[in-house]
Amino acid sequence: MARRPAAPPSPVPPAPAPAPEEPGFVGPLVLTVMIVLVTALMLGHRWIPDGYGIGSLVESFLPWLGVPLAILGAIAVFFRSRPAMIAATLSVLAWVALFGPALLPRGAGGSADLRVLSHNVYAANPDPAATGRALREADADVIALQEVTGDASVKFHSELDSTYRNRTERGTLAVYSKYPLSDVRPVDIGMGWVRAIRMTVTAPKGQVTLYVVHLASIRLGAGGLASQRRDDTLRALSAAIAADPARRLILAGDLNTASTDRSLGELTSQLTEAQREAGSFFGFTWPAELPLVRLDHVLSRGLTITGTRVLGSTASDHRPVEASFRF
Repeated sequence: MARRPAAPPSPVPPAPAPAPEEPGFVGPLVLTVMIVLVTALMLGHRWIPDGYGIGSLVESFLPWLGVPLAILGAIAVFFRSRPAMIAATLSVLAWVALFGPALLPRGAGGSADLRVLSHNVYAANPDPAATGRALREADADVIALQEVTGDASVKFHSELDSTYRNRTERGTLAVYSKYPLSDVRPVDIGMGWVRAIRMTVTAPKGQVTLYVVHLASIRLGAGGLASQRRDDTLRALSAAIAADPARRLILAGDLNTASTDRSLGELTSQLTEAQREAGSFFGFTWPAELPLVRLDHVLSRGLTITGTRVLGSTASDHRPVEASFRF
């Protein structure tokens, strides 16, 4: 009797594909912690000790903390990490609360009785004549310059003297004015040479006291950010302003202090910062090619600030700033 052929073996079903792994706990946790830490740094910057200049360094670039927060938020969305997305949303709200007002239109507007322009023209300026022409074309009533050195002063004179018939110079500071200048004298801020001057400008609507200042620089070295000398000059200047009885007063210059640096509070408690009152966006001025921080300021008291602006680049490493006032 013939055997029946054996039945073929049943096909083995393929193994099911492995289920995708759920995101681990560590990744979202680390991402959330990073967002929280950056947000805490932004909100708690006043509690950062200023030893080695760390506090000033963080506060100088404070608005830029929005960049890492935006990147971390994008990563949270990409990986769909709910805790990290919640943290990122809260961080955005915190940033807007701190810096959102700077993005809104401000200022009294209307006509101005006096326009003051300030510019650190850079001691190594390769083309002071072109810088002078750019400043003349801005057509401010008063031009306050810092870091005017050597032969550059002659070139500034040749470009500006025909329009600005009143001029005074002390140290590396120079002031060109359409209106008479009087009672010009240096202000001792502890530098050992003239880095601040005070004068009276007699404008058609009245007199105003003008300070032109170039505070000490802050330097990054092996010991950190050396801001002590800057802080000393800032305190000396603040004391001079506090002792000045002038009702109308304008301070213009390179303060080597960012708008967000706690150290500027010594002046802003006495004077109104034009950029904060009437500026648009952050008004960064340095470095000129890609401004990251505002070191150049115009502040005042006893006047209505009608507007302020940052001008385009010249041959300097700073950008000029201008503020307009009504008596």
